[in-house]
Parts: sequence; C-alpha cells; structure tokens
Amino acid sequence: MSFAEGFAGTLKPGRRPALLVIDMMKAYFMEGSPFRLPSMECVYSTARLIQEARKSKIPVFFTRVVYRSDGRDGGIFTVKVPALRILTEGSKYAQFQDELTPSADDFVVTKHYASAFFGTSLSSTLRTFEIDTLVIAGVSTSGCVRASALDAMQNGFVPFVVSDAVGDRDPKVHESNLYDIEAKYAQVIDESSAVELIKSYGHH
Repeated sequence: MSFAEGFAGTLKPGRRPALLVIDMMKAYFMEGSPFRLPSMECVYSTARLIQEARKSKIPVFFTRVVYRSDGRDGGIFTVKVPALRILTEGSKYAQFQDELTPSADDFVVTKHYASAFFGTSLSSTLRTFEIDTLVIAGVSTSGCVRASALDAMQNGFVPFVVSDAVGDRDPKVHESNLYDIEAKYAQVIDESSAVELIKSYGHH
C-alpha cells in the first residue's frame, strides 16, 4: 500500500489488549442469508486468534446484533437495511457461528448499530479491565468492522484490524476498506502478526 504523505502513521500496542470479535453470526455464512459472504476464511482465521487469546489469558469480546421482532429498536438502520430484521432473538441467523461460540469466560456485547461502541457498555467494560488495545476480527470489513475500528480510535483504544480475520461480500470492497482503515484509523496486520502480538502479552 502506498499512501499520500501525512497518512498511515504507525500505531504501537499499549499495555493490555483484548480480542474483539465482531458479529460472527450465522447470517454471514448460512445458505439463503442476504448477508452471506463468499468465503469462510475469516471464520477459520478468527478461530485461531481466539485460541491464541485464550491460551495467553487475553480477554475475548464478542458482539452480535439482535433486534426485537419488529426491528424497530434498529431505528433508521433497519429502515435503510431492511434485511437486518432477520436478526431477531430466536432467529437461526442471529446465533454465533459454530466455530466461534463464546465461552463462559468471554464477554458478549449485544448491539443494534454498526459500531461495537455505539449504545453499548463496551467502552466502560474495557476501561474497567484497563484494556487499551484491541485486536479486531469479524464482519463486515466495510460495515461493522470499520465503524468499530473508527470508534475504538475515537475512544482512545489502539485498534489493530486483522486482515485475514475480517471479510466482506465483495473482495474489492474488502480491500478498499482495509486501505482506508490503514490510512486513517487503525493498524492493519495479518494473522501471523496478530498471533505474535497476542503471544507477546502471554508472557507478561
């Protein structure tokens, strides 16, 4: 990636990281879903990151989107994206992907909008545990991942977006959003760099 001068400064990880897994629900991987992605690769990459985080005793936060049956708690978002209304509490689409099920020690944040921070307790909980760095995986790159990386930065958390562990419905959209995220909001790293980063905290 080449950037104009004055963009893409290097971010350094802070003292305490957490892994943030965004919206890895069946809606993105199940046949017949309007949100289905063309590849499962981000699922497998995220599963490996979760395994490393748990080994290194690093907190794992999962987000999911769940609406009431009429979708009205999604406000204008569910008007603009009516397909979101399939994500009701009992819906098969709103369940976590089988390979990525939270454990009893993990944190689960329910959200109604794109960002993991908007209208949720995520920021307060991270501060309670003195977490200052987020390794971000999940879907989709152009939507909830981008919004969450932006809000992480705006809330003072250092965001690292893992390119192999995020995905989108179109590879071009995925790549162009990673380019933008790297230029302005977060550090974009690959899975092996993320694993090294996580492991480095396991020795603290």
